[in-house]
Parts: sequence; C-alpha cells; structure tokens
Amino acid sequence: MKVVNRIKANEEFVATVKKGKTLKAPSYVVHYLKTERNICRVGLSVSKKIGNAVTRNRTKRQIRAMCDSLIDYNAHTFDVVVVVRPEFLNRDFHDNKQALNILLSEIGITK
Repeated sequence: MKVVNRIKANEEFVATVKKGKTLKAPSYVVHYLKTERNICRVGLSVSKKIGNAVTRNRTKRQIRAMCDSLIDYNAHTFDVVVVVRPEFLNRDFHDNKQALNILLSEIGITK
C-alpha cells in the first residue's frame, strides 16, 4: 500500500468513524466514508488487545497485503478505516482475507 493511500491523521480517522457507515465481521469492523479525493485511502487500527508490538505489526502487514490485492485505489473515492478484532488471530490468512473481501465488496471498492 502506497503512503498516499494511507490515512494517518487522527482527525481523519475520527471523521471517518463518526460520519461514515459501518460494516462488521467477526475479525473486523470497517468504517467507510465517501470523499471528494481522487483516490481511495485505508487506515488501520490494531489495539493492544490484539497482542504485543510484534503481533500488531504483523497483523498490519497482513492487512496491507490483503488491501493491495483487493482494492483498486485509483477507481474509487472512499476513506476506509479497518479496526481489527481479537478474532483475527484465531483465523488463518485466507479466511481473514475472504472476510475482508466480503466487507469491501459490500462497499463496492474491490477490483
């Protein structure tokens, strides 16, 4: 995931969560908001409930890889915040990717 496709500022996370819509799955909560930018951006939130720093960073790397294979960043104009739930650790990569694909396809931003 390129840096321009990431949400970094706390204000943008808060705006997406408060003003946007929400979809839920056992492993994720996805908040999304239609924007006027020319690109789709994704922000990740992985709390300390998930595990130590190594586990959280591994989880973020996996989700970035999933997003890169599922989202067409230049074709859509959404801000998406993916909040990871502890159930993420109990499932394998392919099950988590399939669950994320279902949520992103409901938004309409998959390739």
